[in-house]
Amino acid sequence: MAHIHLVKLSVGSDGPDDLRAWQSRPEAQTHDGLPRHITRMWPKREQELLDGGSIYWVMKGQITCRQTITRLDEVTGHDGIRRCAIVLDPTIIPTAPSPKRAFQGWRYLQPQDAPPDISAKRQAEPDLPPELAGALADIGIL
Repeated sequence: MAHIHLVKLSVGSDGPDDLRAWQSRPEAQTHDGLPRHITRMWPKREQELLDGGSIYWVMKGQITCRQTITRLDEVTGHDGIRRCAIVLDPTIIPTAPSPKRAFQGWRYLQPQDAPPDISAKRQAEPDLPPELAGALADIGIL
């Protein structure tokens, strides 16, 4: 089975460090200490997500990083409504910036449409301003 990814806005995050800080909080973690994102809808393509899929995070109008999806947990809110906790590998992997307009919820992302990971060598370089990184990505330089 081929895998598929999710794209999700990281509301309130200016960059991966903000996401990392949020995910270090107890309310953003599972009972076994892994970061999670709780959503109202259960993904219909669950098996494809669990076959190597990642969640690609959009921050300030660009996909900037991703995390591998490890499992989906059922959680019930204080209101008694069943929700899906997307449980993630704690490693945040920087990706080439890829412009993405705002949207609600999450979207599926085909592997061939996902931005490439930034190499470990490039991760040591200082971050470019988001607007410049996006412009360079648009013309295929990043």
